[in-house]
Amino acid sequence: MSGRLIPDGTRAVFFDAVGTVLIPNPGAVAVYAAAAARYGLPADPAVIRARFREAFRKEELADEQAGWVTSEERELARWRAIVRATLPGAPEECFEQLYFHFARPEAWRVPAEAVALFEHLTARGLRLGLASNYDSRLESVLAGRPELAPLAGLVAISSHVGVRKPAAKFFEHLTDLAGCRPDEIAVVGDDYGNDYLGATAAGLRAVLLDPDGRHPDVPERVGSLGELL
Repeated sequence: MSGRLIPDGTRAVFFDAVGTVLIPNPGAVAVYAAAAARYGLPADPAVIRARFREAFRKEELADEQAGWVTSEERELARWRAIVRATLPGAPEECFEQLYFHFARPEAWRVPAEAVALFEHLTARGLRLGLASNYDSRLESVLAGRPELAPLAGLVAISSHVGVRKPAAKFFEHLTDLAGCRPDEIAVVGDDYGNDYLGATAAGLRAVLLDPDGRHPDVPERVGSLGELL
């Protein structure tokens, strides 16, 4: 691994979950489209994608205005609002099916290169963990994906912490959890604002996973987890 990205003196590395070490399989749009079809609702993937993105953006803005405060109740309300805006007219049963679908380990895949990366980092003596904007559903996913076992010792879930990334308090929680100074922790994630900017603003190191090359100005970035080997 490049010393430029994870320098000597780093003691712990936290990985973001969704989009970094957990990829929806099939993707969220396909899952929502299938649910729409089951309930006789319009199921055009392009329309669903646009509605989902707008609904997600709206809920992100609401959380930002609330100081990124969250909880299990807020996450449930957040996703109920996203489903209703993405699939207008969907019954509560449809929401429940979608919500609990993403609590199933088999609804996700772990990038193949992640296993070798975890082994490599562990061999270097680094402690590994998971730092996610999610809720208690992540616990069942984590328990059912043995590839992620190396991360299970240090797990920070926003609904449990009480704030979401990029809030400074979330990253302060990581330092408490790992028992390290901020500059001894690196965060690897795919979200420029939540992961990279949030971590660096709090004094932690960060590596941006940027497979589409959207942020060429960020020096600490990789196109895949395999590039960290």
